[in-house]
Amino acid sequence: MMDDMNENETAAVDSRLSFDFAEAEPRWQQAWARARSFAAADHPPADRPKYYVLEMFPYPSGQLHMGHVRNYALGDVVARYKRAKGFSVLHPMGWDAFGLPAENAARERGVHPGAWTMDNIAAMRGTLQRLGFSLDWDREIATCLPDYYGRQQKLFLDMWRAGLVERKESAVNWDPVDQTVLANEQVVDGRGWRSGALIEKKRLSQWFLKITDFAGPLLEGLETLDRWPARVRVMQERWIGRSEGARLRFPLEAPPDGFDGDLDAVEVFTTRPDTLFGMSFVAIAADHPLAAKVGRRDAGARAFIEECQRLGTSEEAIEMAEKRGYDTGLRVANPFRPDQTVPVWIANFVLMEYGTGAVFGCPCGDQRDLDFARIYGLPVVPVILPPGEDAESFTIGATAVTGEGTLIHSGFLDGLSTTEGKRRAIERLEAMGVGHGVVNWRLRDWGISRQRYWGCPIPVIHCETCGAVPVPDDQLPVVLPEDVTFDRPGNPLDHHPTWKHVACPKCGRPATRETDTCDTFVDSSWYFARFTAPHAGTPTDVAAADAWLPVDQYIGGIEHAILHLLYARFFTRAMHETGHLNVDEPFAGLFTQGMITHESYRDAGGWLAPEDVEKRGDGMVRRDNGQPVTVGRSEKMSKSKRNTVSPTAIVERFGADTARWFVLSDSPPERDMEWTEAGVAAAARFGQRLFRLVAGVAARDGAASAHGPGGEELRRATHRTIAAVTEALESFTPNVAVARIHELTSALVEAEKSDAPGVAAARREAATALCLLCAPMQPHLAEEMMALLEPGGPMVVERPWPEAEPELLTVTRITLGVQVMGKLRGTIEVAPDAPAAEVLALAEAEPNVARMLEGKRIVKRVHVPNRIVNFVVAG
Repeated sequence: MMDDMNENETAAVDSRLSFDFAEAEPRWQQAWARARSFAAADHPPADRPKYYVLEMFPYPSGQLHMGHVRNYALGDVVARYKRAKGFSVLHPMGWDAFGLPAENAARERGVHPGAWTMDNIAAMRGTLQRLGFSLDWDREIATCLPDYYGRQQKLFLDMWRAGLVERKESAVNWDPVDQTVLANEQVVDGRGWRSGALIEKKRLSQWFLKITDFAGPLLEGLETLDRWPARVRVMQERWIGRSEGARLRFPLEAPPDGFDGDLDAVEVFTTRPDTLFGMSFVAIAADHPLAAKVGRRDAGARAFIEECQRLGTSEEAIEMAEKRGYDTGLRVANPFRPDQTVPVWIANFVLMEYGTGAVFGCPCGDQRDLDFARIYGLPVVPVILPPGEDAESFTIGATAVTGEGTLIHSGFLDGLSTTEGKRRAIERLEAMGVGHGVVNWRLRDWGISRQRYWGCPIPVIHCETCGAVPVPDDQLPVVLPEDVTFDRPGNPLDHHPTWKHVACPKCGRPATRETDTCDTFVDSSWYFARFTAPHAGTPTDVAAADAWLPVDQYIGGIEHAILHLLYARFFTRAMHETGHLNVDEPFAGLFTQGMITHESYRDAGGWLAPEDVEKRGDGMVRRDNGQPVTVGRSEKMSKSKRNTVSPTAIVERFGADTARWFVLSDSPPERDMEWTEAGVAAAARFGQRLFRLVAGVAARDGAASAHGPGGEELRRATHRTIAAVTEALESFTPNVAVARIHELTSALVEAEKSDAPGVAAARREAATALCLLCAPMQPHLAEEMMALLEPGGPMVVERPWPEAEPELLTVTRITLGVQVMGKLRGTIEVAPDAPAAEVLALAEAEPNVARMLEGKRIVKRVHVPNRIVNFVVAG
């Protein structure tokens, strides 16, 4: 409350001639902290609705960037608005604090990852606090602290007991520089997403979370997420990848000695059994058991397999690579054409982790198969006839037929549509006993093992007698050792002298801890639930989680559309199954904001930072020597191109509210926005203009209370603005709210010129409304202005959101343009839906229009109700 401010603080407000953000912003932040304005209750009060708003928490790199500012400013607008609307709001903050950057910093700088991380957290926390975000700092968490990751270890063990964890050997992407496994999605163009090193393929024993157990529910759950962007739901749907098709076996034709049992046939899953008559080859993955068998006999095959293993397993790597293969010399028969056999190839585009690790190739119906067939001279049989083509003359050129069509050259399937052909083909395979219809999923289990130190230890002990044994619950957390060294490649936990050596919890014999740590995506897959009870001795307080979850509004970048969001949805279901939650979907609403972009600058010496250049004449030059620089296009801010802007520098120069106002005002929040010096300066000027305007009202109209006829139009403008800003914030368009606030500010400027009866009270009402309406975007300025209008009154954060009076929303006068021969010559004010005769008479009498009509014959009078008047003249 205002009473929390001392006399000196109040006096400072009263004497302000301009908004001194450097003095005012920390003062108001201290007042909010003393009043605990943003502390959420353990459980939302029964008499108030709850609202949980959350922005994706940052990695503590040490510096916030303007993308962070936009992300958290959007969330803060929602939090402040909902709080003013009477909601009990939870708006927490934490740190996604494990990961390779800290470990790399330890190697490069000789510091401990924990010390580096905590220093960065302190720096970033300070910046967030300077920006005045309404965060509940009592709930702050960091995933690198045992209080957090120890609860995560409990979740892992409970999931293991529930059958949702599995250890198995699998092919992995190995980063030889970072010395760790990478998920497919962390391999970009065949290289590690952080190191840039070419990825190698290895087989390792890994821990997996069985996300595939929830493939169906994860897909079905997308239908309930009507407050998610459609494109995000589509991306997840494709990633989960439900497909119907057939599973069938192709027996080897005259298999060589030793090719028996499981190796006497190739099993394939296909979504296109209707194209079997067009089959010209079968392709198997390089790590398929049949390929390994061939490789032991054939040096050429062995060399090709080794080449494939140097290719990453990500889809990007597969798609980008040239399609290559090796003929094994083996052949299989086509079940629909027993007299035909086709070759079995090892191919670099087939993955063992997808389907069965083998495909049959129909070049007619698949572009990848067609490209492969053209390279190696394999037959291309047209079995799908596109609409409008002639079956007798149709041939396949450079493009496969991937759409719907009619089946041709396909025996019993001839004449059927591709859809009907699939059904009939599956029926025939089942009748023949060589295949059956199945549902397949693109989604694969989530390998979480990472060979690094700075991560959550996997709570498992390996015993030669008992195998893999869970760490007993009463021994959690398994805490990372502090005394590690980074002077050797690989995971420091592997060569720690004591940490990994323990007794087996079952038999007591000497055993070793698991030295792999969790993929950091695990850490971010449940933090939203931990925020509901961040100090609980269990992973969640179920009652608190029930009260706050799901998150009502989640905000973050589109780059997390698949992995993070899908993993969080899986974790929520797994935590439900293990008794830690009672919800299945974590985020009821999702908003993906656009990026902040900036021009890039460089000279012969390389990239230059924005503060290193300035505009002179028509171009940009270096500040220090005046030499011209090359200006690049506006693109995502990045350290590599140095086109970043420091939030701290902006706050120091313009104030926190200016930074917030600018990132919210320039464009719709889902679109990218360009950071410009001129735009920031304009935002700063508007803040000062608004402050001076309200200060003037406070000084001139401070005691005004009685409304009169002279203030009606301003009152209508005020209440229309209240309604418009409310609608804009409800629809997540703060840029529209900013525009409406600008309009009311201009209306108040015009009203300052009037001495009509009642206008003083209307001015005071408009000024008060502006304080409340701009508060979600410019909270410090709002508090400072309200303190001028109502010294000693409640703070803005304690006031309710203004309500528009319905009777003042009705439009009583509208402005119409008046044209002569299609050119605007004047305007008139009329009542809405005024009679045409009245409107035309007023338009014709408008002085400038009357001059244009003088001496001319009016041929036609055009009146578009409530929009425009046009006179067509002759002479």
